[in-house]
Amino acid sequence: MCPPAIRTGSWLERKADTDARGAGWRGGASSLAAAALSLAILGAILGLAVGPADARANRRHHASHHHHHHHHHHRHGPVVWPLEIPGSQYTPLTWSDVAGWTADDPLAAFKTFRVSCVPILAAKPGRTNGKAIGDSLRGPCRAAKSAHVADSAAARAFFEREFVPLRISRIGEDAGFVTGYFEPIVDGSRTRTDVYTVPVYRRPSNLFVKGFSQTSNGLPNKGQVFRKIGRRKLVPYYDRGEIEDGAIAGRGLEVVWLKSETDLLFIQIQGSARVRLEDGTMVRLNYDAHNGFPYTPVGRVLIERNIIPREEMSMQRIRAYMDENPDAAKELRRQNRSYVFFREVKLSEKDEAVGAQGVQLTAGRSIAVDKALHVYGTPFFIAGQLPIESEASKTPFQRLMIAQDTGSAIVGPARADLYFGAGREAGKIAGRLKNPAQFVMLLPRALDPVPRGKTMPLPQERPKATPAKATADTTVKTESSAERKQRRRHHRRHRR
Repeated sequence: MCPPAIRTGSWLERKADTDARGAGWRGGASSLAAAALSLAILGAILGLAVGPADARANRRHHASHHHHHHHHHHRHGPVVWPLEIPGSQYTPLTWSDVAGWTADDPLAAFKTFRVSCVPILAAKPGRTNGKAIGDSLRGPCRAAKSAHVADSAAARAFFEREFVPLRISRIGEDAGFVTGYFEPIVDGSRTRTDVYTVPVYRRPSNLFVKGFSQTSNGLPNKGQVFRKIGRRKLVPYYDRGEIEDGAIAGRGLEVVWLKSETDLLFIQIQGSARVRLEDGTMVRLNYDAHNGFPYTPVGRVLIERNIIPREEMSMQRIRAYMDENPDAAKELRRQNRSYVFFREVKLSEKDEAVGAQGVQLTAGRSIAVDKALHVYGTPFFIAGQLPIESEASKTPFQRLMIAQDTGSAIVGPARADLYFGAGREAGKIAGRLKNPAQFVMLLPRALDPVPRGKTMPLPQERPKATPAKATADTTVKTESSAERKQRRRHHRRHRR
């Protein structure tokens, strides 16, 4: 069913006979589904899954081939295209359509959002690299800065006033996907001992990423990484196996030492850690760089090798297997050639980990998203049945979350890693999450696609199809006499 806001308006009054078969908007010029419907631009308003990029391509096509139709649909003034998120389908909702919205207490989410607003308001406009939301969060952030919000009702009213809800998923899918992450707490030492033998390395000085200086904090977690040989030659950096075999040992890069390579692997997967030293003090580590190789999930390797069934896969099962099979664990780790380097950060034991946005995360309210599509600070209402209480439980999860982090495995418009905090219990919950969930993105009202859709130009009239017989006759008339005789001889041979 189309939302009420889409069933009314000047678009439908002018084109009331248009068929309304679907319910979602679909962005992304590369979508085959969208391309197949590119002649029905109006269908975007009625849920026929067409993206603005397709509409632009269609308009260019008709403008170049059918100039005599152009004056029928000319509109004055600039065209403001509705929201375009590549590879996604989305449906504008009303707040009453958002299942679980009134059951959640959004006060914690409001406080988390206000934390994200500090870097948003401090940044110069135009740094969102053309993403769909752009700088539009600056308006709600200014409102949050001055708003007096002290309880759940006021927080809910704030979000309803400043945002509109938009159900979002990948094209062709009816739900998104969530996993969980946490901050491990492990034992360690500042010096190597008989117990603590595995180094945690800081970023090496011979590691280079094009476009970044060696003094930059937090290099990208994707893309090529190089090391220099001689003065000019750049080659790929060492992979996990080479580093474990000592390729960068003895250079004074060790921040702390751990008990096992398994501890280090899980710290690298999570991107941060708390290392408890022998005197009880805590060292806080945060992601700083990687070696340029793509991340390969060791869990996927175990599934493909039929060692752990897919339905039983969890971080706990992976750890148990690696602890019980040290030789196999060494080979398994090296299937993931990616390697992460860390920096020590000045956070107290009570402080939460720092996400990619540069702010402290909030357990149960912060998420990691695909930074290629989304802007940090964007609120998402996520709902699903998740194994939070136990492996087999289907705990109702309906919660407003704030995008403050990213990860190399977090790809797609409705894909999130839920942050559960630090320690063993948080790790148990995070380790068993791999579930479908509904995603509702909260869009600043300035970008509401429904009123924007009313400014879109009508499509050009479809050109009349040429009858098949006429086309065939034209072909015959353009043939030479010799060609016509040859074609007739060919047909006679085949009839025999």
